Amino acid sequence: MPDLVDLQRRTVLITGGGQGVGRRVALHTAEHGAGAVVVTDFRRERAEKVAREVEELGVAALAVQGDASDLAAATAAVAAATERFGGVDVLVNNAGNAGPQPTEAMTAPFWEQSPAEWHGYLGTNLYGVLNHVHAVLPGMIEREYGRIVTVISDAGRFGEPGRECYSAAKAGAAGFIRSVAASTGRYGITANCVSLAATRTPRTERGLSDEERLAKMMKKYLIRRPGEPEDAANMILFLASDAASWMTGQTVPVNGGYSFAL
Repeated sequence: MPDLVDLQRRTVLITGGGQGVGRRVALHTAEHGAGAVVVTDFRRERAEKVAREVEELGVAALAVQGDASDLAAATAAVAAATERFGGVDVLVNNAGNAGPQPTEAMTAPFWEQSPAEWHGYLGTNLYGVLNHVHAVLPGMIEREYGRIVTVISDAGRFGEPGRECYSAAKAGAAGFIRSVAASTGRYGITANCVSLAATRTPRTERGLSDEERLAKMMKKYLIRRPGEPEDAANMILFLASDAASWMTGQTVPVNGGYSFAL
């Protein structure tokens, strides 16, 4: 029986692909039929390490260093992928900035912040998505095919105290993706979001390793464990494949029952 989720030799570009969920997505797509995987990351060494792992699976890979919040960097990453592999068929907007570690002092309340403190959240979580979608859409429209999957957070669906700018950026990204879906469906392009709650990554591991705090947190989850990168990558892979070719403009929660889709 053929694999239900087969990327059919498509080229996949993953932002923030050097660790955590992004790394797992890179390996998942390589394991399920991708023809090439482009890994972008703020740190070149992380992108190169994951690209080598992809190549060990027998799939062509390209590592690109760049800041997702910079339109020129996003455009250059897509140009490099196009020059090497002929275009980007699947874009996974995974790069994100969630702010300080949970065990570290949080920033000042929003009403005491300056705009300079908002920029990191908006730059990566919102403009990073706009930048990469802007860069890939001309090629996708020309080829009349594309899959765009954007990772957001339940903070953007419901809001979280003390994370106003992060929540706003993630909600903005989801609204943007819905509009992109409405604008581009006629070109054979789908655009969806995956909404995550507490997920183990190198960024969150410190906070989730506090057993007392973790136990208290998990009382809010129907499935009483944090998410793993694999959990997120499974849904992202599905939405990136033709198995989800009639899904667009949707936000799918992958969150252990922390919140429900409406």
